[in-house]
Amino acid sequence: MAGQSYEQRKTGTESAAEASKELKRKKRTKLVVYAAAFAIFQTIVILVFSLTVMRIKNPKFRLTSVTVEDLTAAPTPVSFNMKLSAQVAVKNTNFGHFKFENTTIWFDYGGVGVGEAFVARGRSKARSTKKMNVTVELNSNNIPNNSSLESDIKAGFVALTCYSKLSGKVQLMKLIKKKKSAEMSCAMLLNMETRVVQDINCQ
Repeated sequence: MAGQSYEQRKTGTESAAEASKELKRKKRTKLVVYAAAFAIFQTIVILVFSLTVMRIKNPKFRLTSVTVEDLTAAPTPVSFNMKLSAQVAVKNTNFGHFKFENTTIWFDYGGVGVGEAFVARGRSKARSTKKMNVTVELNSNNIPNNSSLESDIKAGFVALTCYSKLSGKVQLMKLIKKKKSAEMSCAMLLNMETRVVQDINCQ
């Protein structure tokens, strides 16, 4: 300026330069803060993704209901024959579908096999439950004479158990495939008088 001395002009120029430097420093600080915040956000997203979506669990295989379609039983000589209609469910909590192979459900009385049901291969969609109906015919042919079957039939209640293992693969995003299996172990009580299967308990 015409009315300013050299020292005043010099001081004004230095002040402007300092202000410009300070502005640049603040911008750099903001950039560093934004970059750090973005990196933390990405880390959190990756961690959550790894703990939820990418965490592959074993599906659950359960016997949900059993209906008696036909039943004949006699205490002397002790025997039974029955036809059951059962519903089984494959619960898949993963974010990818579970494709499983054929399997068999074995039914026991007192540790002795009394029948089996066939489960066809299939697929349980991501985070869903697939329900299937199976038919099984049970008989007492292999049960030894010294068992408690005679007293159970006279009392009107026969305890049954069943077991199965479902093997397959969980597939995520068409890229990741991991072998998984689901085991079924259930106990139930057959009411001979009402012909109702009650107290189904699966683990």
